[in-house]
Amino acid sequence: MKKILLLGASGRTGKEVLQLVLSKGYHVHALVRDSRKIELGHPHLRVFEGDSRIPRDLHIAIDSCIGVISCLNISRTSDFPWAPLRTPEDFLSMTMKNLIATCKENEVKRLIFTSAWGVGDSRQSIPSWFAWIIDNSNLSPAYLEHERQEAMVKNSGLDWTIVRPVVMLNNCKEKAIKAYFKPESKPRLTISRKNVAKYIVDIFDQQDLIHKVPVISH
Repeated sequence: MKKILLLGASGRTGKEVLQLVLSKGYHVHALVRDSRKIELGHPHLRVFEGDSRIPRDLHIAIDSCIGVISCLNISRTSDFPWAPLRTPEDFLSMTMKNLIATCKENEVKRLIFTSAWGVGDSRQSIPSWFAWIIDNSNLSPAYLEHERQEAMVKNSGLDWTIVRPVVMLNNCKEKAIKAYFKPESKPRLTISRKNVAKYIVDIFDQQDLIHKVPVISH
């Protein structure tokens, strides 16, 4: 029996991941703040209410899991780049700090999480107008947090994969997914959340993508 701890299961990308991992026969422990946002009733799903920044909540939820998938992000009140933040600016780094410690305490090695195109060395491949929006809007705190959590994970000793999707859309049309591993690559601008979820679930058991940072697009 393979159990996965899923963080961000009530979010738009996390919901897609949740459906896919359950359809593939995995058992899922979902740690969420509000269980009312999760459709309950699946025999392989167990929902834990709590805060991903709190070690005790992580420790309870990760019990008997073989790996972690995180789709957490800094959220805003709308998709408008200048919309006010809903989550604290240090939400991702606080979560990752305690998640790494919890994984080590429970001997959980596998970790996949979503970052963003434009973080780290992928900054050189984004259009100049996109870089300006990141630097001059409320996208900036999220990108800074992605930088912080990526740095933490790379020094963690875990079997991590960092997935950097391009701009995510909510359409459901399935398209071919392309992964880019060179910073100077020029991916297409968008990808659907459903296809981001598919990529994440497909690579969970792939050893060749451990310690890799793919940018993915259509």
